[in-house]
Amino acid sequence: MQDKAEPTAPEIRDAVERIVASEDFKVPDRVVSFLRYVVDETLEGRSSGIKAYSVAIDVFGRDETFDPQSDPVVRIEAARLRRALERYYLTAGTGDPVVIGLPKGGYVPCFGYRFEPRESLPAEVAPRAVVVPRRPLAIVLILAILALAVPFSWIGYDAVTRNTATAVPRLEPKVLVLPFSNLGAEDMSAAYAVAITDELVGALSRFQEISVFGVQTSRANGGANVEQLRTELHAEYLLEGSARTDTDHVRVSARLIDTATRAVVWTSTYEHELTADALFRIPAETAAAVAGAVAQPDGVVFHRPDIADGKGPPDDLEAYFCSLDYYPYRNRPDPETHYALRACLERTVGQFPTYATALAMLSFVYVDELRHGFNRKEGAVVRAVEAARRAVSVDHDNARGLQALATALFFAGKPQEAFDYADRALAINPNDSDLLGQAGQIFGLSGQKTRGRALMEKALLLNPAKEGFYQGNLAFVCYLQEDYACATSAIEQSDAYQVPTYHGIAAIIYAQTGRVEEARKEAAAFQRIAPDFIQNLWGELSARNIPYEDQLLVADGLRKAGVVVPPAPATH
Repeated sequence: MQDKAEPTAPEIRDAVERIVASEDFKVPDRVVSFLRYVVDETLEGRSSGIKAYSVAIDVFGRDETFDPQSDPVVRIEAARLRRALERYYLTAGTGDPVVIGLPKGGYVPCFGYRFEPRESLPAEVAPRAVVVPRRPLAIVLILAILALAVPFSWIGYDAVTRNTATAVPRLEPKVLVLPFSNLGAEDMSAAYAVAITDELVGALSRFQEISVFGVQTSRANGGANVEQLRTELHAEYLLEGSARTDTDHVRVSARLIDTATRAVVWTSTYEHELTADALFRIPAETAAAVAGAVAQPDGVVFHRPDIADGKGPPDDLEAYFCSLDYYPYRNRPDPETHYALRACLERTVGQFPTYATALAMLSFVYVDELRHGFNRKEGAVVRAVEAARRAVSVDHDNARGLQALATALFFAGKPQEAFDYADRALAINPNDSDLLGQAGQIFGLSGQKTRGRALMEKALLLNPAKEGFYQGNLAFVCYLQEDYACATSAIEQSDAYQVPTYHGIAAIIYAQTGRVEEARKEAAAFQRIAPDFIQNLWGELSARNIPYEDQLLVADGLRKAGVVVPPAPATH
């Protein structure tokens, strides 16, 4: 229990050391330097001098010609720091006595003591944790800053920086699915409360009359209020609710809110026996009702996909929850989770060989052996194509199966077939941000850079919080277009550090823009994490269907980053 009004300088410095030493504070060294710099300057009484110009020169090595209007590096890294702090205080830092925040709109940090929690209320009364502030003003401001900074950092990625090559289509009425509260006491209840958000986003994205924000944006906005979501994200409807499962029943409550009027335009409660079929159909039925309420005033939906009539999961909860485990892995892939998920999905499809969604997810996991180099085994591309073809043969309208087959065929060196299946998937799920991002990669790397970039940019509009996957691929496509302003902005907003190719893409972009030291550092990281990639450079690039002239541009960037590039094979 703290009795002082403000943390002391030693307490603040200790807090900084705890943060930067934590495995949950995963940021580049430049962001750590940014944090140390603003804290040190503030504690030394020089906070009035912390401006974009001083940060750019003192932290990021820019020279006296730095112009914050044309170079967004400080704004981008400040947004990254805010996200990292927010993530830290939700994970490893939950028990830290001192909280550090970086208010949006400036670069001067603020400090305060953590709340002293009151005894929790029953879950039925208060699904979210209830706390009583001991130091209300400072700490409320800090936690509000951390909660609100993450969702809206994408706004800094503006039209001036992007130099968008194609017009981004206007989005239909936009729905944001907020994270559902868990009202149950069991692990299964908590897992389903998390998974139902992903399931609802996927189901809603099949309706052409509405647009739904991606799951990362949903989770990032769990603490924001209605006015902020309407103003900053332009969300016109919010879907929120709660889920509770016990040993034999599931109960889900949901309601749809019009952000302009705050009116509840639809609400429903579902209560079923606890079966995989019930868990599958609740999001489908909810999505159909929400689409009907949103599409137009009389509730008519011109294109109503038969979501609930598709091939559902087998009546086996373990198998269904195995497929749900794909969602957190997709959001942040890593080798350890990949290994466990692959084994789980292989068991599931072995037991239930007609479970189309699990087959599609297994295909994606096999592709990641090639795409990310995770846990490689012989014949990954063959296994990926085979699993995806089985998914489509079982359920020819399964959008995830079509997406998986397009992706697997892309890595199998069959881009024309990949294009066909990607188009079929897009026709079914035209507003699915994950599909848009993946299709954008398929088209963009294969030479159709303008279309690929447009798909990725639409994915970002629908899911601005999923920066790692989309921004990394967008950065590469912009690089291939030789639009280095777009490439730089995109790679600096990506946080996919665990993916080896992130470092390779960053290296070639920095090399082409004169940031030689950063380029060499990223190139060294790339070669350390993926030591075989450069040795087989031309094969790796060809496996991604990258045209030869674009391969030469990649090789040029690597050479400028100090990498010894093998000679191109004579077959080129």
